[in-house]
Amino acid sequence: MPVSQPSDSVEVSRILLVAADKDALSEFRQVLPASLQAVMIGSVAEMSAALRRAPGDAAILDLDLIASTMPEAVAQLRRVREEYPDLVIVALTRSRNRAERLKAHEAGADEFFLAPVDAQELRIVLERAIAKRRIEVEERALREELAQKYTFGELIGGCDAMQRVYEAITRVAKSNTSVLLLGESGTGKELAARAVVAVSARHDKPFISLNCGALPDNLVESELFGHERGAFTGADASRPGHIELADHGTLFLDEISTLGLGLQSKLLRVLQDRTVTRIGGKTPRKIDFRLIAATNDNLQELVEAGRFREDLYYRINVVPIYLPPLRERESDIALLVDHFLRMYCAANEVSLKSVEPEVMEVLEEYPWPGNVRELENLVQRLVLMAPDPVIRLKHLPQTILYASSSKREALLIPQEGVSFDAEIARIEVAYLQAALQRTGGKKAAAAALLRIPPQKMKYLCRKYGLQRPE
Repeated sequence: MPVSQPSDSVEVSRILLVAADKDALSEFRQVLPASLQAVMIGSVAEMSAALRRAPGDAAILDLDLIASTMPEAVAQLRRVREEYPDLVIVALTRSRNRAERLKAHEAGADEFFLAPVDAQELRIVLERAIAKRRIEVEERALREELAQKYTFGELIGGCDAMQRVYEAITRVAKSNTSVLLLGESGTGKELAARAVVAVSARHDKPFISLNCGALPDNLVESELFGHERGAFTGADASRPGHIELADHGTLFLDEISTLGLGLQSKLLRVLQDRTVTRIGGKTPRKIDFRLIAATNDNLQELVEAGRFREDLYYRINVVPIYLPPLRERESDIALLVDHFLRMYCAANEVSLKSVEPEVMEVLEEYPWPGNVRELENLVQRLVLMAPDPVIRLKHLPQTILYASSSKREALLIPQEGVSFDAEIARIEVAYLQAALQRTGGKKAAAAALLRIPPQKMKYLCRKYGLQRPE
């Protein structure tokens, strides 16, 4: 039957029917509304060529006809998904093998049908899937726009707390004032330090970074102040320290709270006199540098406990900037995930992966004790280890899934379903065995422990073949 022409106000969706059989899905073509335009394609290769000529919204892949074997058909489906991540893919087959359906989903199929297909149902599913995908593409474009808008140097975030960080960095950057960055481990304190430098007058001068907590005090002293030849065993040559190397630039001291009191005193002297004397040296050297310090400790409490010099605290705590933990930045998680996906997919030459909305809900609920660093590590792992083009709940670590109250059902009922009776039987056996073990095999005592009648206990033991434990 003829297909009505779309009016100018109707957004047309282009559907590619990929099947070697020219008569396949002819009924579907007959029931197409004006908003769907179908093109019959003979192979996946032809489909790729057609998509290069003109974009498409969806493809229907007849897995039985696009390849001689099902594994080969699934491999072709996976290649299509990798090449066209925004294309709605509907797979269909005449096989009722559940494993093949799961493989098709894992390869990137959005929908799956068993032939013969009800044309009306297929049309409805396609229209909904295309509408949903368009919304997802628009949301991703919005996230990309927001990512451009809500970035400051290498920092990413649009929440109010991060906007306050950006404002503070902008205000302090042009001066030479010392800055103290406060925040939990993994919140991006070094990135904030680099952002300060990037918009300062010292942006083209050295940026020297030292993690004070990574080395013992004697090595930190040498790294900070440098040493002359023969100053100690192994000092075979004179070497400048990080303070000297930061001349005219910026010195970033991370975990400054780990410095011993002796080193704190020497650092205070350097900050007061703006001179440094190498270990074993006698001549002080004039140094022009800006200090940016960072810590995840409460320095005020350390001062009160006598573990941090009060005069050094007031010297470095001129402009404190607080980096919020990720659990206080729920609205930024989608931006960060999108950023890390693009970064690590490109770095590993992997086609850009996407994330199921359910996965994003779980990530936004998780408390992130390791903050942004933990999220970055997770995304990097998923890029490398998740074989599918779409990251699903099953790819997330169990610790993150268990922490999500709204997604625990995904652990109880996987995508392929479960045998309810078998699961209940497994739980019953586990409780019966535990009770018998605790009571030394005494069924009456075990029944009392489980708060069931003794007769029911005997019945269940016979049902599951449970014997007195050895």
